[in-house]
Amino acid sequence: MSAHDQHGSGRTGTRSRRFRLLTAAGATAVLLASGMTATPAVSAAEDDKVLTVAVAQSVDSLSPFLAVRLLSTSIHRLTYEYLTNYDPEDNHAVPGLATEWKSSPDKLTWTYTIRSDSKWSDGQQATAEDAAWTFNKMMTDDGAATANGSFVTNFAEVTAPSPTQLVIRLKKPQATMTALDVPIVPRHVWEKVGDLSKFNNDKDFPVVGNGPFVLTDYKPDSYVRLKANKDFWRGAPKFDELVFRYYKDQDAAVAALRKGEVSFVSGSPSLTPAQSDSLQDEEHVHVNDAPGRRFYALATNPGARAKDGTRFGDGHASLLDQRVRHALFMAVDREAIVDKVFQGHAVQGKGYIPPRFPQYFFEPSAGQELAYDPAGAARLLDEAGYRTNADGERLGKDGKPLNYRVLCHATDPNDKAIGKYLEEWWGELGISTTLNCLDNVTDPWLAGEYDLAFDGWSVNPDPDFVLSIHTCDALPATPKDTGATDNFICDKTYDELYARQLAEYDPAKRADLVKQMQSRLYDLGYMNVMAYPNAVEAYRTDQIESITTMPSAAGNIYGQDGYWSWWSAVPAGSGDSSGGSSSTGAVIGIAAGAVVLVGLGVLFLVRRRATADDRE
Repeated sequence: MSAHDQHGSGRTGTRSRRFRLLTAAGATAVLLASGMTATPAVSAAEDDKVLTVAVAQSVDSLSPFLAVRLLSTSIHRLTYEYLTNYDPEDNHAVPGLATEWKSSPDKLTWTYTIRSDSKWSDGQQATAEDAAWTFNKMMTDDGAATANGSFVTNFAEVTAPSPTQLVIRLKKPQATMTALDVPIVPRHVWEKVGDLSKFNNDKDFPVVGNGPFVLTDYKPDSYVRLKANKDFWRGAPKFDELVFRYYKDQDAAVAALRKGEVSFVSGSPSLTPAQSDSLQDEEHVHVNDAPGRRFYALATNPGARAKDGTRFGDGHASLLDQRVRHALFMAVDREAIVDKVFQGHAVQGKGYIPPRFPQYFFEPSAGQELAYDPAGAARLLDEAGYRTNADGERLGKDGKPLNYRVLCHATDPNDKAIGKYLEEWWGELGISTTLNCLDNVTDPWLAGEYDLAFDGWSVNPDPDFVLSIHTCDALPATPKDTGATDNFICDKTYDELYARQLAEYDPAKRADLVKQMQSRLYDLGYMNVMAYPNAVEAYRTDQIESITTMPSAAGNIYGQDGYWSWWSAVPAGSGDSSGGSSSTGAVIGIAAGAVVLVGLGVLFLVRRRATADDRE
């Protein structure tokens, strides 16, 4: 599922890690016939500067313990500080709630200095105790670990010896300690919550936070409203309000941009080539087209299962044969997908991590690559015992013609377009395809009731999270539970590599292990990456004077690993020249100079979501 986005991180938008949505009764949204949502009921003050962002993804949860969709996690980036952040220029770790950090010589104890100039929006001081409570809750409460539990499974103890000192003791070394993408919540608010697995944080506003914006209003499948936090330690945003407005119809969102009804549109998760082309010569509109942080893939049902060993779902038995999975991918023309569907606004898929992160980018060897080869695909299917009858239909072991159900996002035009190609390409192999395009793909995916599905995640600079969702530990405890898994993959060899990369501090050695993990995923064939789409988005220059991309030289605006875009955005005509990329870089550069790292040699520069996506 796209978040997406993805985590990641960001899950579409970018692909989301799926979990059952626990919205309260009566919280239904009313969509206008055009597909556009109703205008937010709460109006901004007449002289307020409002930045309105059109989004094609709805919120899964406003709880940072549950949310995995790119939109939701982006909102949490704006409303809660994390221990560290990423510099928009090159992704290196910079201060967030922590001003500096150091490790013990054995890398098993990490000490973070918590800043004394961050306050919660209700006026109380943000302290190390808030961070310790957040992590301890995730360590002891399965509900609290729903979205980000992979970060704390290796934690042995978390304490706050003082308001400005946080100490994390590990069971074994963990390379992601400067990239813990976990929103820190105010203990005095959240300790009053009962069952975190059922609390969506969407009833009482404003929501207490300490990020650059304060969440003030929300209507499901309609809008999210935030106000600038005038007391934010890094400096208040230049826009007074930020509104994310949901559009089910992407063309309606683009039309709203043309009319000036919204300031920015990102698409689902990107604008289509036709939409971006139509905006190129539009007055007061700037189109941003840059290398993206997402991958776009076909996920194959590996036989849904739980940690207790129970299998469930109804994935086609033939897909348990690696030869069949390889054959299907060998019949996918990735060059045609990039040229005809994305019209050049993408790069052909290879490994699991996009080329935007070159240190982790994997390319299969010549003998390993599943290149486009329909004839070779047919031979593989024959070898596997799936031969054609007199009518050219490929038969399963039960003698019935093969027909694969493909889960498709109804709001994503790329899914539908590529789905038609799959029908053609696999049809030439004698396999029929049924596209199952739904507004909500979550339920059948969680139930394992699919054969293949369009999948995609936004990848963070540190790839640990998107790698963790394919471990056995990410499976649901029982079929009735919801795990962190993306696609029910569980492979011992992959898990061993995952554990090794998590404990490896040497950047080059860790990168090699990450590539080995991608190689294993590639060979298994359950997750076939078709493309790395560009981030194609647009904004009105008569509403936004300047805004920071990430990477700042050529990157995305929506769904960043941080809050730089919306925090830095300068309203047009405001006469304020202090925002935008240059000032953001200056502020971060000064803050980064305060970072103290002990025992690492080279700072780990990186990490997640997306995740989708849209993790992401």
